[in-house]
This record gives sequence, C-alpha cells and structure tokens, in this order.
Amino acid sequence: MHIVKWAVVLSIFWLLLSGIINPLLLSFGALSVVVVLFVLRRMDEVENESRQISTSLRLIRYLPWLIGQIFSSAIHVTKLIWGTPDKVSPAIAKISAKNVPQSSRVLYANSITLTPGTLSVDLEEGEVTVHALHKSSIEELKKGDMEKKITGIWGENK
Repeated sequence: MHIVKWAVVLSIFWLLLSGIINPLLLSFGALSVVVVLFVLRRMDEVENESRQISTSLRLIRYLPWLIGQIFSSAIHVTKLIWGTPDKVSPAIAKISAKNVPQSSRVLYANSITLTPGTLSVDLEEGEVTVHALHKSSIEELKKGDMEKKITGIWGENK
C-alpha cells in the first residue's frame, strides 16, 4: 500500500508540473515514476523501516506559519538591501537544535534556509550553523520561536 500511495502522489505531481498530456510525455512520466518507486522500494529494504505518507494535519499547521515567516523575512531583507549599506551586518553563529527531535532537525535547518536572509550552512551534533545578512536574524533564531514551532508540530510524540 505504501508504494501505491507514492505512485499516486508522484503521478499527480508529475502531471501537475508537466501540464502537457501526449503519449510520449506520459510514457516519460510513467517511466520516471517507476524509477523513483524502484529506488524508494530499495531504500525501504535497506532501511528496514518503511516511511508512510503522513495523513495528519501537521502540514496544514506548518505551511501557513512557514509562508508567514518567509513573507515577514522577505520584507525585512528588502528593507536591508534597499537601505543604507551600513544596515547590513552579516553574522554567522551556531544555533542549538538539541530540543528538536532527531527526525525533525533537517526540517528545522531547511526552514531556516527558506526564510530570506538566513542560510543553514551545517547541521552537526545538535547544532545548526547559520549565516545571516543581519545579526538580528541570529538573535531571533536564538530566542527559539522557530525551534518551538517545529518541535510543537513535528515532535516525536505526534
């Protein structure tokens, strides 16, 4: 059933991205879905633990928040770029991710990267190395609001 769910999701995603329906492209799409499903099955065999597509409401809670963060940060970065050059103060720091469950740390690092003006450079041993256009972005991450949000939604006990 796991492979069937992925086949449906990947096929729909491919159709939405291609937007063109003709025999040649449909065959390419089907072939690419089969290759991905083959790789997925091999990964499941090696891992000995199949991953199910989450049917929870976590994504519905997470995406609006992340989109809001992206827009807010984009406005902040625009003000920095259009302002005087002395307002830009690049910084790099290590942000603790020890409270974020192991399974959600990559999501945490990617969420940092998705917000404009910040970039996750490294994720190692419970710390994310972050580069920011302004040191206030580092301070905001150190406050832990993003960490709490991700832990609240994607925590181990969910």
